[in-house]
Amino acid sequence: MMDPVVQLIGRGALALLFGWSAAHKLRDVDAFRAALEGYDLLPPLWAVPAGAVLIGSEVGLATGLLLPPVAPVAALGGAALLVLYAGAMAVNLRRGRRDIDCGCGGPAGRQPISGALVGRNIVLAMAAIGSALPAHSRSLTWVDGATIVLAVLTVSLLYAAIDGLLRNTRDYSPQRDAEGGRGAGHNLLAPLRSSASSAVNQSQ
Repeated sequence: MMDPVVQLIGRGALALLFGWSAAHKLRDVDAFRAALEGYDLLPPLWAVPAGAVLIGSEVGLATGLLLPPVAPVAALGGAALLVLYAGAMAVNLRRGRRDIDCGCGGPAGRQPISGALVGRNIVLAMAAIGSALPAHSRSLTWVDGATIVLAVLTVSLLYAAIDGLLRNTRDYSPQRDAEGGRGAGHNLLAPLRSSASSAVNQSQ
């Protein structure tokens, strides 16, 4: 069995994740509904009720993970939801539909689905299953409490950094640079090319 501090860190981080995810969806419900329709896995008329169920599930999971009596069940429910999200993305990737919005970016911006997002959700699902496992029974000290709070904040910041990296990697992929000239390399070299062209014109 694991130490209760490790268990509580996992549950706290997952609760913050689901709460953050639900809040982003609620801030732009129409965009989330459009993202659900984009997956083309449900009839369009089901998008609104399905979206309500998913948002409600995330709110319920975020709350349940913070309540010790139901936290293990909430953790397993969270793992199931993350696998569901990963499966929906995997199906569309297999169809070759790589430019649809994952629905997880919220108002911050559109984020197309990718294999990396599928892998991220699988890792998170495994972490959720781990946090559902029993822990050693011992009393917690104030040091344990401080460790849990700092660790949850650190994990959350790391998750946000990885999510931003995945978004930027997708936006500035070499393929997009070659196809649309919008990649990071093009943007960085454009001013240099312009300056060189001006120098040549002046010398002539």
